[in-house]
Amino acid sequence: MIPSTAQSLRATRVSRRFGPATAVDDVSIEVPAGECLALVGESGSGKTTLLRMFNRTVEPDSGAVFVGEEDARTLDPVRLRRRVGYVPQEGGLLPHWRVLRNVALVPWLDRLGDPDGLARRALEMVGLDPRTFAERWPSELSGGQRQRAAIARALAARPGVLLLDEAFGALDAITRSDLHDLFLRLRVEIAVTTVLVTHDLSEAAVLGTRVAVMRAGRLEQVGAPREVFESPSTEYVERLVARSRRGTL
Repeated sequence: MIPSTAQSLRATRVSRRFGPATAVDDVSIEVPAGECLALVGESGSGKTTLLRMFNRTVEPDSGAVFVGEEDARTLDPVRLRRRVGYVPQEGGLLPHWRVLRNVALVPWLDRLGDPDGLARRALEMVGLDPRTFAERWPSELSGGQRQRAAIARALAARPGVLLLDEAFGALDAITRSDLHDLFLRLRVEIAVTTVLVTHDLSEAAVLGTRVAVMRAGRLEQVGAPREVFESPSTEYVERLVARSRRGTL
């Protein structure tokens, strides 16, 4: 295992509105260092807005967010985002840069020693042989390979926190399963604190150490996957569990 730099995360009574719509409504939640919290809910539930508060790409209108013991409002947002790995749904690789340069971006910006070496190691971690993939363009990769490269980029600088925003949602079932296995292995290997957004309760149960179900900007239930499936605390969570078991979520 790589020595852990994992940092805890905490949101305390955070709210955020976009015009007349309330995206997140008085939410409090903690993610202990090294844990994976899966935020699950339907579109518009507020899960992505909450996720993005942890790297200050969205600022709460009220409440506070903490990374480790530091109030995120006191941290330079650019420096914070370099400390927090982030993987969006489509990967977000820069199309005019080759794979190695994409993956080496944060180590290069942070002037870490040997950014290309760190990038090559990150590619190896996600199962992409640098000898084969380093000089390819993102357009030359399959969907699964692009997401692997995006995960490598997020991890190359050894962040203490990793944010995944529907990172596996656009993939076919086999590729998605392969990336689930990769993610579970990486979590053991590098012990990073993770927040994962998904609309799929089954995926949340497989990947998360805890699951938080959101609806209309509020938390419906937070608990271990088995607890959520076996003892849903609200009618809404019960419906999600039933739909997940039918494979229709």
